[in-house]
Amino acid sequence: MGNPTESSASSKKSTEVENDADFRVHVFSSSSELLEKLHERWSSVEKLPYPAMYSSIYGGIILDPAMMVIPIDDHMVHRGHGVFDTAIILNGYLYELDVHLDRFLRSASKAKISSPFSKSTLRSILIQLTAASKCKKGTLRYWLSAGPGDFLLSSSGCPTSAFYAVVIDQEFSQCKEGVKAVTSSVPMKPPLFATMKNVNYLPNVLSIMEAEEKGAFAAIWVDEAGYIAEGPHVNVAFITQEKELIIPSFDNILRGCTAKRLLELAPKLVDQGLLKGVTNKNLTVEEAKASAEMMFVGSTLPVLPIIAWDDQPIGDGRVGELTMKLSDLLWDDMVAGPDTQRIAVPYV
Repeated sequence: MGNPTESSASSKKSTEVENDADFRVHVFSSSSELLEKLHERWSSVEKLPYPAMYSSIYGGIILDPAMMVIPIDDHMVHRGHGVFDTAIILNGYLYELDVHLDRFLRSASKAKISSPFSKSTLRSILIQLTAASKCKKGTLRYWLSAGPGDFLLSSSGCPTSAFYAVVIDQEFSQCKEGVKAVTSSVPMKPPLFATMKNVNYLPNVLSIMEAEEKGAFAAIWVDEAGYIAEGPHVNVAFITQEKELIIPSFDNILRGCTAKRLLELAPKLVDQGLLKGVTNKNLTVEEAKASAEMMFVGSTLPVLPIIAWDDQPIGDGRVGELTMKLSDLLWDDMVAGPDTQRIAVPYV
């Protein structure tokens, strides 16, 4: 007699093969049947996470989540030839939309993608989209793609670039609890790709997954020269023992809009005698880990205190007072900053 375990495994494998052979793929006979199937997916959702989308392929704003799709032959999908950016919606205002749009268009230029619209038209589309969404708090994310056309490497067969945008209903608040960070073992992107906000985010994905597996919020990249770079979706900042705020140089990393705004606002704490200085320069790992305070800086945070890095406490291992004062500066700017930073959305 044969081994019962082997017999059982063989029987199971045989059943799987038989089931696979019996499997039949449904063929949708009409677009209405397909749309009905797509609507089934959203029928049980109490609150739609994506209240509105814009597509230049459709030529307008879509409110039906079942229709929020992009073509499979879009080069952003199968070749990663696309760039994106994000703006915050807070209390019915768009925060720093213009500086994000400027970075968006710089990224597009580096990626050799021409926008189908001028900056002012893109701005108008995004404001109208936010208004149509009726979302008062969340994020506005937008992409510029080489466009649909074929499945080749070159985008020369794409008739025109494509612009997409989605409003994401997202809850966020000022971060006051400290988190842990780790050093990433995933190779960081070379400067050409790191300095443009493009959709090739696999290194970022693997980096943050590595951090989560280690019980940390995010990982931090260190470049080949031993200088601090950035996190997978955030910048990092440090307060030295001498009370100087340092944000790593943007030469080889993404020029974070929130980090730049922090550099503009932080001198207020210098004027108050709380900080000794504010600078944007390279920092070694040894210098960084000897800091009194450390933080992540990003749009939806806007400042997130870091209390430990690679299981080593930063400072006294508690949320720093200066970190929270910097957080207050940015949060107040988001809530009640000048008109140059905040655009009132014309909801109807």
